Amino acid sequence: MSVQSASSARNASRAVWLKQLHQWHWISSAMCLLCMFLFSVTGITLNHASQIEAKPTITRKQAQLPESLTAQLRSYAEQHDGAKEPLPAPVEQWLKDTFKVQPGGRNAEWASDEVYLPMPKAGGDAWVRIGLEDGAAEFENTDRGWISWLNDVHKGRNTGPAWNWFIDIFAVLCLVFCITGLLILKFHAANRPFTWPMVGLGVLIPVVIALLFIH
Repeated sequence: MSVQSASSARNASRAVWLKQLHQWHWISSAMCLLCMFLFSVTGITLNHASQIEAKPTITRKQAQLPESLTAQLRSYAEQHDGAKEPLPAPVEQWLKDTFKVQPGGRNAEWASDEVYLPMPKAGGDAWVRIGLEDGAAEFENTDRGWISWLNDVHKGRNTGPAWNWFIDIFAVLCLVFCITGLLILKFHAANRPFTWPMVGLGVLIPVVIALLFIH
């Protein structure tokens, strides 16, 4: 094979790889666009969380659990005292109808005199307490606002398994975006002399700040 033919083959191979890298780069970029924007904004709000005032809204409700369900809870508590088990299905349904909450099979904390159901959520908190003697039910819901909600979504705090899986997939797509971008830079570096100095600067700046200013 002549030198010219070998050079043509290398150029053709380079063009194929570059086309594939561009394709993966724009696809990962398109899929990450909205979430990258949201995660960047919430990164700023998280970094300044102490400076952003949150005025929580607290809602409290009370109700009386029917005696038949109270008796069922007392019997259940005798078997699960000190344990963490979900509420019986009829009691969960009563909570849905009465307080408009979604217990969702969460574990409740059982004691001899009461059952306590914590329901943490993104951007707030909620709980239900039911007395086993008289069936008195208390519900409290705390809403800390949409900024707090976005911050918790950013951290995957109390967001459920579906969102946690999504964050993992999003992180993989970001890796694809970064790696393909770096490889594209490599292909173009010969004609862009500032490519590697800029890449090196992008690595050096956070490393120096971390070493000198994080204690």
